[in-house]
Amino acid sequence: MERFIIIGGGILGASTAYFLAKMGADVHLVDRKDKGQATDAAAGIICPWISQRRNKAWYALARGGASYYPELIRQLEEDGETETGYRRVGAISLHSEMGKLEKMQARTLIRRREAPEIGEVNLLNETETSNLFPLLSERFSSISVEGAARVDGRALRDALINASRKHGATVKFGDAKLTTVGNKVNGIIVDGEQVKASKVIITAGAWAGELLEPLGLNVSVTGQKAQIVHLRLPFQETSEWPVVMPPTDQYIVPSDEGKIIVGATHEDDVENKFEPTAGGMFEVLDKALKVAPGLVKATFEEVRVGLRPFTPGFLPVIGNVPGHAELLFANGLGSSGLTVGPYLGKQLANMALGHPLDIDLTLYSVDEIFSCKMKNKSL
Repeated sequence: MERFIIIGGGILGASTAYFLAKMGADVHLVDRKDKGQATDAAAGIICPWISQRRNKAWYALARGGASYYPELIRQLEEDGETETGYRRVGAISLHSEMGKLEKMQARTLIRRREAPEIGEVNLLNETETSNLFPLLSERFSSISVEGAARVDGRALRDALINASRKHGATVKFGDAKLTTVGNKVNGIIVDGEQVKASKVIITAGAWAGELLEPLGLNVSVTGQKAQIVHLRLPFQETSEWPVVMPPTDQYIVPSDEGKIIVGATHEDDVENKFEPTAGGMFEVLDKALKVAPGLVKATFEEVRVGLRPFTPGFLPVIGNVPGHAELLFANGLGSSGLTVGPYLGKQLANMALGHPLDIDLTLYSVDEIFSCKMKNKSL
């Protein structure tokens, strides 16, 4: 039996491990539990259909990811994992200009022809909008998207890892280093223990570069800092409230037991990558309170910080590392990580096993993000 090592236990790596283990493979998942992992901080919004982003390759992947969620959750529940953090609550996209909402509705209805999971798409006036989310300013109308959902990154990752173990996967927490024979990677060393494998799958997000540097490879993946604020409304039932998508670059995600998650910043070239800052928290809260002034009475719980991994083309990549048929690589999920991650993990698992894929690999080529930095050397 082939053995597969997966380095990186975020949503992408955990998903890959789950699908491989479920298909009977010998799987070792290794994660260093670095501070600032994107999955650990993220509050996911599963609603790609209203996006104005014109990149068809991105939309195809995001649509596939959103469509796959119900099946994934069903599989996890069959494996006894019921705490997945996923809930279909719908979403409302806000705007003060009715014309822009009408265009958004028209675009979404066209996309519903190929994505019936979108469900009902309704145009709501100010009163109907505030009735769905009572904390909002009364100046916003919206469109509501029935099929949208929210997902807690930590909860889903943990459910995937737990289910992977149930299917026989080995999970280790430590600092993995690649080992080679000649120019071929044959496994890893983690905490002094060598583990050999026929294929190594790298899903290490913003940390992928340091893992591959000893092979003489430079990887064009950068980490963008996101700060996300968690609030609480005591004695308020919020579990059925829809996700709110304001006409800004931020979001408001209600959760259970009065929790409201607001975010996030988009910070490039920051010195302090892993710590919350006063400026970041002010930006998030200032924008959130302008949209939902009712949040002024919420209590503060915590700030989470994560590094979103981006490629130069702002598009996920998946494939073999150039010159290394034994190395599979996927990265660059950016702010779409929780939407795309499980679906892309399924593709990685199928690729590792030589099974057919549901995506066109040529659209997500890894070649352009790799360049040679030095001569290959043994580890």
